[in-house]
Amino acid sequence: MAALMNEYWLISAPGDKTPQNTFEKLNHATKNGNDKLSENFKFSIPDLKVGTLDVLVGLSDDLNKIDTYTESIVRKTASTLEDVLETSSKGNLSENLRIGGDIPPQVYAQKFTWDLAKYPVKQPLRAIADVISKDVTHIEEELKTRYNKYNNLKGNLQQLERKSTGSLLTRNVADLVKKEDFVLDSEYLITLAVIVPKVLAEDWQKKYETITDKVVPRSSRVVYEDNEHQLCTVTLFRLIQDDFKNKCREHKFMVRDFVYNEEEIQAGKTELDKLNADKKKKFGPLVKWLKINFGEAFVAWMHIKALRVFVESVLRYGLPVNFQAMLVRPIKKNHKRLREVLNQLYGHLDSTALSGDKMSAMEIPGLNLTSSDYYPYVFYKITLDMLEPQRI
Repeated sequence: MAALMNEYWLISAPGDKTPQNTFEKLNHATKNGNDKLSENFKFSIPDLKVGTLDVLVGLSDDLNKIDTYTESIVRKTASTLEDVLETSSKGNLSENLRIGGDIPPQVYAQKFTWDLAKYPVKQPLRAIADVISKDVTHIEEELKTRYNKYNNLKGNLQQLERKSTGSLLTRNVADLVKKEDFVLDSEYLITLAVIVPKVLAEDWQKKYETITDKVVPRSSRVVYEDNEHQLCTVTLFRLIQDDFKNKCREHKFMVRDFVYNEEEIQAGKTELDKLNADKKKKFGPLVKWLKINFGEAFVAWMHIKALRVFVESVLRYGLPVNFQAMLVRPIKKNHKRLREVLNQLYGHLDSTALSGDKMSAMEIPGLNLTSSDYYPYVFYKITLDMLEPQRI
Protein backbone atom coordinates (compact mmCIF):
# COMPACT_ATOMS: atom_id res chain seq x y z
CA MET A 1 0.00 0.00 0.00
CA ALA A 2 1.38 3.41 -0.99
CA ALA A 3 2.50 5.64 1.89
CA LEU A 4 0.22 8.58 2.59
CA MET A 5 1.47 11.97 3.70
CA ASN A 6 0.71 13.27 7.20
CA GLU A 7 -0.84 16.38 5.71
CA TYR A 8 -4.13 17.04 3.96
CA TRP A 9 -4.89 19.62 1.31
CA LEU A 10 -8.27 21.28 1.80
CA ILE A 11 -9.27 22.72 -1.57
CA SER A 12 -12.36 23.97 -3.33
CA ALA A 13 -13.30 24.42 -6.98
CA PRO A 14 -16.39 25.85 -8.70
CA GLY A 15 -19.30 23.49 -9.26
CA ASP A 16 -19.03 21.90 -12.72
CA LYS A 17 -22.76 21.69 -13.50
CA THR A 18 -23.10 20.25 -9.99
CA PRO A 19 -20.68 20.02 -7.04
CA GLN A 20 -20.83 16.22 -7.40
CA ASN A 21 -19.42 16.49 -10.94
CA THR A 22 -16.56 18.59 -9.54
CA PHE A 23 -15.70 15.86 -7.05
CA GLU A 24 -15.92 13.09 -9.65
CA LYS A 25 -13.68 15.04 -12.01
CA LEU A 26 -11.06 15.35 -9.23
CA ASN A 27 -11.25 11.61 -8.52
CA HIS A 28 -10.82 10.80 -12.19
CA ALA A 29 -7.86 13.18 -12.61
CA THR A 30 -6.00 11.81 -9.57
CA LYS A 31 -6.28 8.15 -10.50
CA ASN A 32 -3.31 8.35 -12.90
CA GLY A 33 -3.87 4.82 -14.23
CA ASN A 34 -3.24 2.20 -11.56
CA ASP A 35 -1.07 4.61 -9.55
CA LYS A 36 -3.26 6.86 -7.39
CA LEU A 37 -2.07 10.37 -6.60
CA SER A 38 -4.26 10.91 -3.54
CA GLU A 39 -7.17 9.87 -1.41
CA ASN A 40 -10.07 12.31 -1.85
CA PHE A 41 -13.00 13.10 0.40
CA LYS A 42 -15.92 15.49 0.11
CA PHE A 43 -15.75 18.27 2.70
CA SER A 44 -19.41 19.15 3.21
CA ILE A 45 -20.20 22.79 3.96
CA PRO A 46 -23.86 23.83 4.40
CA ASP A 47 -25.56 26.87 2.85
CA LEU A 48 -24.22 29.66 5.01
CA LYS A 49 -25.26 33.30 4.99
CA VAL A 50 -23.06 35.14 2.53
CA GLY A 51 -23.43 38.75 3.73
CA THR A 52 -21.84 41.70 1.94
CA LEU A 53 -18.51 41.80 0.13
CA ASP A 54 -17.06 44.13 2.77
CA VAL A 55 -18.02 41.68 5.51
CA LEU A 56 -16.44 38.76 3.62
CA VAL A 57 -13.17 40.61 3.03
CA GLY A 58 -12.91 41.67 6.69
CA LEU A 59 -13.89 38.24 7.93
CA SER A 60 -11.30 36.56 5.72
CA ASP A 61 -8.52 38.37 7.55
CA ASP A 62 -10.00 37.58 10.98
CA LEU A 63 -10.57 33.91 10.12
CA ASN A 64 -6.91 33.59 9.23
CA LYS A 65 -5.99 34.72 12.75
CA ILE A 66 -8.66 32.57 14.45
CA ASP A 67 -7.49 29.57 12.41
CA THR A 68 -3.88 30.01 13.56
CA TYR A 69 -4.96 30.55 17.17
CA THR A 70 -7.33 27.56 17.21
CA GLU A 71 -4.73 25.24 15.72
CA SER A 72 -2.27 26.34 18.42
CA ILE A 73 -4.80 25.42 21.15
CA VAL A 74 -5.50 22.04 19.52
CA ARG A 75 -1.77 21.30 19.53
CA LYS A 76 -1.25 22.71 23.02
CA THR A 77 -4.03 20.48 24.38
CA ALA A 78 -2.49 17.44 22.65
CA SER A 79 1.03 18.21 23.91
CA THR A 80 -0.30 18.78 27.44
CA LEU A 81 -2.02 15.39 27.32
CA GLU A 82 1.25 13.85 26.12
CA ASP A 83 3.07 15.47 29.05
CA VAL A 84 0.48 14.43 31.66
CA LEU A 85 0.44 10.84 30.35
CA GLU A 86 4.26 11.00 30.46
CA THR A 87 4.63 9.27 27.12
CA SER A 88 6.72 10.11 24.07
CA SER A 89 5.11 7.35 22.01
CA LYS A 90 3.09 8.48 19.00
CA GLY A 91 0.93 5.38 19.34
CA ASN A 92 0.10 5.96 22.99
CA LEU A 93 -0.79 9.59 22.38
CA SER A 94 -2.82 9.01 19.22
CA GLU A 95 -4.92 6.38 21.00
CA ASN A 96 -6.06 9.11 23.40
CA LEU A 97 -6.71 11.83 20.80
CA ARG A 98 -10.30 11.23 19.82
CA ILE A 99 -13.30 13.29 18.81
CA GLY A 100 -16.49 12.53 20.72
CA GLY A 101 -14.74 9.73 22.57
CA ASP A 102 -13.96 7.33 19.70
CA ILE A 103 -13.38 9.10 16.35
CA PRO A 104 -9.73 9.69 15.28
CA PRO A 105 -9.02 13.24 14.03
CA GLN A 106 -8.26 11.96 10.51
CA VAL A 107 -11.62 10.19 10.29
CA TYR A 108 -13.48 13.23 11.63
CA ALA A 109 -11.83 15.46 8.99
CA GLN A 110 -12.48 12.96 6.20
CA LYS A 111 -16.17 12.66 7.15
CA PHE A 112 -16.65 16.27 8.22
CA THR A 113 -20.22 17.44 8.59
CA TRP A 114 -21.28 20.78 9.97
CA ASP A 115 -22.61 20.73 13.56
CA LEU A 116 -25.94 22.44 13.00
CA ALA A 117 -26.91 22.28 16.68
CA LYS A 118 -23.75 23.96 17.87
CA TYR A 119 -23.36 26.48 15.04
CA PRO A 120 -26.79 27.28 13.49
CA VAL A 121 -26.38 28.26 9.84
CA LYS A 122 -29.03 30.98 10.13
CA GLN A 123 -26.53 33.06 12.10
CA PRO A 124 -24.28 35.52 10.23
CA LEU A 125 -20.79 34.24 9.44
CA ARG A 126 -19.27 36.77 11.85
CA ALA A 127 -21.45 35.51 14.71
CA ILE A 128 -20.41 31.90 14.07
CA ALA A 129 -16.72 32.89 14.00
CA ASP A 130 -17.12 34.82 17.26
CA VAL A 131 -18.78 31.85 19.00
CA ILE A 132 -15.97 29.52 17.91
CA SER A 133 -13.31 32.01 18.98
CA LYS A 134 -14.99 32.45 22.39
CA ASP A 135 -15.22 28.67 22.90
CA VAL A 136 -11.55 28.15 22.09
CA THR A 137 -10.47 31.04 24.33
CA HIS A 138 -12.38 29.44 27.20
CA ILE A 139 -10.58 26.12 26.57
CA GLU A 140 -7.20 27.88 26.60
CA GLU A 141 -7.92 29.71 29.87
CA GLU A 142 -9.12 26.58 31.65
CA LEU A 143 -6.22 24.58 30.23
CA LYS A 144 -3.75 27.05 31.77
CA THR A 145 -5.48 26.95 35.16
CA ARG A 146 -5.82 23.17 35.35
CA TYR A 147 -2.36 22.39 34.00
CA ASN A 148 -0.59 24.95 36.21
CA LYS A 149 -2.18 23.47 39.34
CA TYR A 150 -1.22 19.96 38.30
CA ASN A 151 2.29 21.03 37.28
CA ASN A 152 2.91 22.80 40.61
CA LEU A 153 1.81 19.67 42.46
CA LYS A 154 4.01 17.51 40.23
CA GLY A 155 6.97 19.88 40.75
CA ASN A 156 6.62 19.79 44.54
CA LEU A 157 6.42 16.02 44.45
CA GLN A 158 9.51 15.73 42.22
CA GLN A 159 11.42 18.04 44.56
CA LEU A 160 10.61 15.82 47.55
CA GLU A 161 11.42 12.69 45.56
CA ARG A 162 14.80 14.14 44.53
CA LYS A 163 15.57 14.65 48.21
CA SER A 164 14.96 10.96 48.79
CA THR A 165 16.99 9.66 45.83
CA GLY A 166 19.60 12.28 44.87
CA SER A 167 23.16 12.99 45.94
CA LEU A 168 24.04 13.11 49.62
CA LEU A 169 24.66 16.84 49.14
CA THR A 170 20.91 17.40 48.67
CA ARG A 171 19.28 14.19 49.87
CA ASN A 172 16.97 14.17 52.87
CA VAL A 173 19.14 13.10 55.83
CA ALA A 174 16.05 11.92 57.74
CA ASP A 175 15.68 8.98 55.33
CA LEU A 176 19.21 7.74 56.07
CA VAL A 177 19.65 7.93 59.84
CA LYS A 178 18.22 6.24 62.94
CA LYS A 179 17.37 7.56 66.37
CA GLU A 180 20.31 5.73 67.93
CA ASP A 181 22.75 7.64 65.68
CA PHE A 182 22.11 10.81 67.71
CA VAL A 183 22.60 12.06 71.25
CA LEU A 184 19.18 13.48 72.10
CA ASP A 185 17.74 15.55 74.95
CA SER A 186 21.16 16.66 76.17
CA GLU A 187 21.61 20.17 77.51
CA TYR A 188 25.29 20.26 76.55
CA LEU A 189 25.87 17.84 73.68
CA ILE A 190 24.63 17.76 70.08
CA THR A 191 25.15 15.31 67.21
CA LEU A 192 25.75 16.79 63.74
CA ALA A 193 25.44 15.13 60.32
CA VAL A 194 28.48 15.78 58.10
CA ILE A 195 28.95 15.01 54.38
CA VAL A 196 32.52 13.87 53.72
CA PRO A 197 33.87 13.33 50.18
CA LYS A 198 35.18 9.78 49.96
CA VAL A 199 38.57 11.03 48.78
CA LEU A 200 38.81 12.91 52.12
CA ALA A 201 37.52 10.07 54.32
CA GLU A 202 40.95 9.44 55.90
CA ASP A 203 41.42 13.16 56.49
CA TRP A 204 38.09 13.27 58.33
CA GLN A 205 39.03 10.40 60.63
CA LYS A 206 42.37 12.03 61.41
CA LYS A 207 41.09 15.59 61.91
CA TYR A 208 37.50 15.64 63.22
CA GLU A 209 38.46 15.27 66.91
CA THR A 210 40.84 18.24 66.73
CA ILE A 211 39.15 20.57 64.23
CA THR A 212 38.01 22.46 67.33
CA ASP A 213 38.13 21.68 71.00
CA LYS A 214 35.23 20.05 72.85
CA VAL A 215 34.59 17.34 70.23
CA VAL A 216 33.70 13.98 71.80
CA PRO A 217 36.54 11.54 70.96
CA ARG A 218 35.72 8.51 68.80
CA SER A 219 32.13 9.80 68.38
CA SER A 220 32.08 9.80 64.55
CA ARG A 221 30.21 7.02 62.71
CA VAL A 222 29.66 6.41 58.98
CA VAL A 223 25.89 5.89 58.72
CA TYR A 224 25.46 5.96 54.93
CA GLU A 225 27.51 6.31 51.75
CA ASP A 226 27.00 6.63 48.02
CA ASN A 227 29.53 6.56 45.17
CA GLU A 228 31.12 9.89 46.06
CA HIS A 229 30.31 10.79 49.66
CA GLN A 230 29.91 9.46 53.19
CA LEU A 231 27.33 10.63 55.69
CA CYS A 232 29.01 10.76 59.10
CA THR A 233 27.73 11.71 62.53
CA VAL A 234 29.87 13.45 65.14
CA THR A 235 29.01 14.57 68.68
CA LEU A 236 30.33 17.76 70.29
CA PHE A 237 29.43 20.46 72.78
CA ARG A 238 26.61 22.74 71.65
CA LEU A 239 28.46 25.95 72.42
CA ILE A 240 31.17 25.32 69.81
CA GLN A 241 28.97 24.01 66.97
CA ASP A 242 29.17 27.25 64.90
CA ASP A 243 32.97 27.25 65.09
CA PHE A 244 33.00 23.53 64.22
CA LYS A 245 30.85 24.16 61.10
CA ASN A 246 33.17 26.94 59.90
CA LYS A 247 36.26 24.79 60.39
CA CYS A 248 34.62 21.90 58.54
CA ARG A 249 33.91 24.19 55.60
CA GLU A 250 37.62 25.11 55.45
CA HIS A 251 38.50 21.42 55.22
CA LYS A 252 35.78 20.73 52.57
CA PHE A 253 33.51 18.82 54.94
CA MET A 254 29.88 19.95 54.78
CA VAL A 255 27.71 19.98 57.89
CA ARG A 256 24.07 19.41 56.92
CA ASP A 257 21.45 21.56 58.60
CA PHE A 258 19.63 18.71 60.33
CA VAL A 259 18.23 18.11 63.79
CA TYR A 260 16.74 14.72 64.58
CA ASN A 261 13.05 15.21 65.34
CA GLU A 262 10.70 12.26 64.99
CA GLU A 263 7.60 14.42 64.58
CA GLU A 264 9.16 16.44 61.73
CA ILE A 265 10.46 13.29 60.06
CA GLN A 266 6.99 11.73 60.17
CA ALA A 267 5.46 14.98 58.87
CA GLY A 268 7.85 14.90 55.88
CA LYS A 269 6.83 11.34 55.04
CA THR A 270 3.17 12.30 55.43
CA GLU A 271 3.68 15.27 53.06
CA LEU A 272 5.19 12.97 50.41
CA ASP A 273 2.32 10.51 50.77
CA LYS A 274 -0.19 13.37 50.59
CA LEU A 275 1.35 14.81 47.41
CA ASN A 276 1.40 11.35 45.81
CA ALA A 277 -2.26 10.87 46.71
CA ASP A 278 -3.18 14.35 45.42
CA LYS A 279 -1.39 13.71 42.13
CA LYS A 280 -3.23 10.41 41.62
CA LYS A 281 -6.53 12.08 42.54
CA LYS A 282 -6.06 14.90 40.01
CA PHE A 283 -4.55 12.76 37.24
CA GLY A 284 -7.75 11.01 36.12
CA PRO A 285 -10.01 14.10 35.93
CA LEU A 286 -7.28 16.11 34.15
CA VAL A 287 -6.73 13.39 31.51
CA LYS A 288 -10.49 13.15 30.98
CA TRP A 289 -10.78 16.94 30.62
CA LEU A 290 -7.87 17.07 28.15
CA LYS A 291 -9.34 14.28 26.01
CA ILE A 292 -12.77 15.93 25.87
CA ASN A 293 -11.42 19.41 25.17
CA PHE A 294 -8.93 18.23 22.58
CA GLY A 295 -12.01 16.96 20.73
CA GLU A 296 -13.88 20.24 21.30
CA ALA A 297 -10.95 22.34 20.07
CA PHE A 298 -10.44 20.07 17.06
CA VAL A 299 -14.12 20.34 16.09
CA ALA A 300 -13.86 24.13 16.39
CA TRP A 301 -10.74 24.11 14.20
CA MET A 302 -12.41 22.11 11.42
CA HIS A 303 -15.41 24.48 11.48
CA ILE A 304 -13.06 27.45 11.15
CA LYS A 305 -11.48 25.70 8.14
CA ALA A 306 -14.97 25.26 6.69
CA LEU A 307 -15.72 28.96 7.22
CA ARG A 308 -12.44 29.92 5.54
CA VAL A 309 -13.13 27.71 2.53
CA PHE A 310 -16.65 29.13 2.22
CA VAL A 311 -15.55 32.78 2.47
CA GLU A 312 -12.56 32.40 0.12
CA SER A 313 -14.61 30.41 -2.40
CA VAL A 314 -17.25 33.15 -2.57
CA LEU A 315 -14.52 35.80 -2.89
CA ARG A 316 -12.77 33.81 -5.63
CA TYR A 317 -15.63 32.31 -7.57
CA GLY A 318 -18.43 34.83 -6.95
CA LEU A 319 -22.20 34.37 -6.62
CA PRO A 320 -24.41 32.42 -6.72
CA VAL A 321 -22.62 30.06 -4.31
CA ASN A 322 -21.65 26.98 -6.30
CA PHE A 323 -18.45 25.19 -5.31
CA GLN A 324 -17.29 21.87 -3.92
CA ALA A 325 -14.86 21.69 -0.97
CA MET A 326 -12.66 18.60 -0.99
CA LEU A 327 -10.10 17.09 1.36
CA VAL A 328 -7.15 15.61 -0.50
CA ARG A 329 -4.54 13.40 1.15
CA PRO A 330 -1.51 13.08 -1.15
CA ILE A 331 0.29 9.79 -1.76
CA LYS A 332 3.79 10.59 -0.53
CA LYS A 333 5.76 9.67 -3.65
CA ASN A 334 3.25 11.39 -5.95
CA HIS A 335 2.61 14.73 -4.21
CA LYS A 336 4.54 16.79 -6.79
CA ARG A 337 2.67 15.12 -9.63
CA LEU A 338 -0.59 15.75 -7.75
CA ARG A 339 0.16 19.46 -7.61
CA GLU A 340 0.75 19.50 -11.36
CA VAL A 341 -2.53 17.68 -11.99
CA LEU A 342 -4.46 20.13 -9.80
CA ASN A 343 -2.88 23.05 -11.65
CA GLN A 344 -3.87 21.51 -14.97
CA LEU A 345 -7.39 20.85 -13.71
CA TYR A 346 -8.00 24.30 -12.24
CA GLY A 347 -5.38 26.51 -13.93
CA HIS A 348 -8.07 28.24 -16.03
CA LEU A 349 -9.57 29.73 -12.82
CA ASP A 350 -6.67 32.14 -12.36
CA SER A 351 -3.84 32.22 -14.88
CA THR A 352 -1.76 34.60 -12.73
CA ALA A 353 -1.25 31.82 -10.18
CA LEU A 354 0.64 29.78 -12.79
CA SER A 355 2.31 32.51 -14.83
CA GLY A 356 4.82 33.61 -12.21
CA ASP A 357 3.15 37.03 -12.00
CA LYS A 358 1.90 36.39 -8.46
CA MET A 359 2.02 39.92 -7.17
CA SER A 360 -1.27 40.79 -8.81
CA ALA A 361 -2.84 37.80 -7.15
CA MET A 362 -1.55 39.01 -3.82
CA GLU A 363 -3.46 42.25 -4.23
CA ILE A 364 -6.86 40.54 -4.12
CA PRO A 365 -8.44 41.75 -0.85
CA GLY A 366 -8.90 39.25 1.93
CA LEU A 367 -6.91 36.32 0.57
CA ASN A 368 -4.00 36.63 3.04
CA LEU A 369 -1.76 34.24 1.14
CA THR A 370 1.96 34.24 0.48
CA SER A 371 2.94 33.70 -3.13
CA SER A 372 4.17 30.17 -2.34
CA ASP A 373 0.69 29.19 -1.11
CA TYR A 374 -1.35 30.82 -3.85
CA TYR A 375 -2.93 28.50 -6.39
CA PRO A 376 -5.74 28.88 -8.96
CA TYR A 377 -8.05 27.09 -6.53
CA VAL A 378 -8.76 27.72 -2.84
CA PHE A 379 -6.10 25.83 -0.87
CA TYR A 380 -5.26 25.23 2.80
CA LYS A 381 -2.76 22.76 4.20
CA ILE A 382 -3.77 20.82 7.33
CA THR A 383 -1.28 18.76 9.35
CA LEU A 384 -3.14 16.33 11.58
CA ASP A 385 -0.11 14.70 13.19
CA MET A 386 -0.25 16.31 16.64
CA LEU A 387 3.37 15.39 17.43
CA GLU A 388 4.70 17.31 14.44
CA PRO A 389 5.67 20.99 14.71
CA GLN A 390 2.84 23.42 14.04
CA ARG A 391 2.55 24.43 10.41
CA ILE A 392 0.81 27.70 9.71
